[in-house]
Amino acid sequence: MLYGTPVLDGIDDKVLAEIEEMRTDLKYRLAEPHRWDGQLRRQLQARAIQGSNSIEGYRASVEDIESIMSGEEPLDTSDSVAKEIAGCQRALTYVNVLAKAWTFRFDVGLLHGLNFMIIGHHLEKTPGTVRPGGIYIRNSATGQVVYEGPDHQAVPELLDELADWLDTGDLDAPSYVRGAMAHFNLVKIHPWRDGNGRTSRALQTLVLGRDGITTPEFCSIEEWLGEAEITFDYYRVLGEVGRGRWSPHDDTLPWVRFVLRCHHMQAQRVRRRLAEAGEVWTLLEERTDAEGLHPRTVSALYQVFVSRRLRRGMYQADEGLSQGQAARDLRELVANGWLRPYGETKGRFYAPGAKMAAIKEDFAARVQPLRDPYRALGDG
Repeated sequence: MLYGTPVLDGIDDKVLAEIEEMRTDLKYRLAEPHRWDGQLRRQLQARAIQGSNSIEGYRASVEDIESIMSGEEPLDTSDSVAKEIAGCQRALTYVNVLAKAWTFRFDVGLLHGLNFMIIGHHLEKTPGTVRPGGIYIRNSATGQVVYEGPDHQAVPELLDELADWLDTGDLDAPSYVRGAMAHFNLVKIHPWRDGNGRTSRALQTLVLGRDGITTPEFCSIEEWLGEAEITFDYYRVLGEVGRGRWSPHDDTLPWVRFVLRCHHMQAQRVRRRLAEAGEVWTLLEERTDAEGLHPRTVSALYQVFVSRRLRRGMYQADEGLSQGQAARDLRELVANGWLRPYGETKGRFYAPGAKMAAIKEDFAARVQPLRDPYRALGDG
């Protein structure tokens, strides 16, 4: 028996309606291609990977994650953390492919496969296979057991039930609710020795992707979950709803509401970034044109706007340039005060120069706080 999908209240329906309204808005904005779409998608996927891994204690900068995604060596991230990042990237890339597959069904093999992609570099943890014994989640500060997973002998049957539910269960429930319940049930079954949280979050993104909720880069809440305060709330709600051991009779509405709030807040953030992207790109086009710079350099400047640094290899790949062309463009941007170089050879990168720093500061001053939908609608 799995944890059941809860009955929603009127306020939940209102929050869902607002999420759907933002989703429709994002869908129309994405329907028309823009020069900045590829960089924005990469940035969002990098932030999702960063969030999911930071929850598990594997920390890396967005810039290093983008480097890993692009096949470059990260500047600051250790080899061990880089492997965790690469594993998450593999799984989310596969999720993106499956979200668009013309024929598809959920099965247990898929769940094991996602887990193997995420932690396959830890063969000693038997990735992608059911744990051979019990599993206990401990408070890292006190060592106290806060959750005990179901007996390992019950796990295969529970996974079969989950896979069947994913294909046929509660199909009339909103996709965001089904995604939340897929996440919750898998993480509470805790079928593997490691990677359970990351696999459960990837599954949630896949459920949404299969239901046409834009693309995984835009529907994932992993970036939001990775913020320190939200990560604390994430574990708190998982603990309160799931209690100390497998107990599928408990009410799951608090968990679903937590997830809906996360979707709403992340959607606000992504919608703001999309609007900002168009405004920034247009501004950079005007400024570079006035200075007689090549139009393609806007790509490099936009990357520095959304990130803290740019590496030549990424700009070169984005614009399909030779090494010499990319190097010349970047030298010109440095000479014109747009970029500031740091480091040498493979470790060289470019940070905002005075002109770009002024633009970033101006846009940062305009940012308005996000709106908590449950508080705004009268249920704090």
